[in-house]
Amino acid sequence: MDLLQRSRRLRGTETLRRMVRETRVSAASLIYPAFVCEGTGVKEEVPSMPRQFRWSLDTLPHKLEELSNAGVNAIMLFGIPAEKDEVGSGAYAEDGIVQRALEVCKREAPQIYRITDVCLCEYTSHGHCGMLAGDTVDNDPSVDLLALTAVSHAAAGADMVAPSDMMDGRVLGIRNALDFAGFAHTPIMSYSVKYASAFYGPFREAADSAPAFGDRRSYQMDVHNRREGVKKALQDVEQGADIVMVKPAMSFLDLVREVYDAVNVPVAAYSVSGEYAMVKAAAAAGWIDERRIVGEMAASAFRAGASIYLTYYAELIAKLIEEGEIG
Repeated sequence: MDLLQRSRRLRGTETLRRMVRETRVSAASLIYPAFVCEGTGVKEEVPSMPRQFRWSLDTLPHKLEELSNAGVNAIMLFGIPAEKDEVGSGAYAEDGIVQRALEVCKREAPQIYRITDVCLCEYTSHGHCGMLAGDTVDNDPSVDLLALTAVSHAAAGADMVAPSDMMDGRVLGIRNALDFAGFAHTPIMSYSVKYASAFYGPFREAADSAPAFGDRRSYQMDVHNRREGVKKALQDVEQGADIVMVKPAMSFLDLVREVYDAVNVPVAAYSVSGEYAMVKAAAAAGWIDERRIVGEMAASAFRAGASIYLTYYAELIAKLIEEGEIG
């Protein structure tokens, strides 16, 4: 066969394949989402997320050490308060669970970059992401409380805040509040393209954040929409977002690429709880190779345009990178 071009020439050895690899995956780009709760001595496994735990403040340092040893140096904190109320006051309390967790992280593992989820759903008695007016989430008063929450996180030691509520104008509200409070250098990673997805089920069990009535489709995005996602990312950049996120990752990689092409800021992708749970369940049944699946999922997110990857598999991915299976 008379061929001048043979693509297989560059696939012959592992060394060569890694040399010409188009997409690079780095442990420096990984963020691990962690659940912190009240109590002492708590390391409680989430039933729908095997090997993922709720941590009390005294056990959290063990997880921080594990992450650091694995080469994962960024964490996203989600708080589970002991008590909830109509206005989610635990989210912005000075002694709130996330605020105290930030102090633990700063003291015990200062090398780990501290990011906080800014939302009210874990803290409200009704489980919605903002204040209610009747049965409807009231957008503008909710933004005020989200801004208050972001400032309280920054004051407690957050390196970055990440609003996930999907209220209109919350990035601008948070940016203005941070600047006014003296935190002009605190970046915002906005959950800009967050769909009303069925992939969030296990997270809502882990964070005890399922809505008491209705659902979140009046503020999270319709899964059928593509152009709206790009529009929302551009709006958040205009309002001061330093990083924009697409969530979930796996079934919305087309949006990761489109958002990457549209904005001039880094793009994050969140591999959510449902993705993790499905892989774990299939691996436990012996149907898939867990390590290879996890590696492919990470590579696909970076190939689509993500430069940051939030994942419950952060430690395993860091190991796969170290061992040369991806990266």
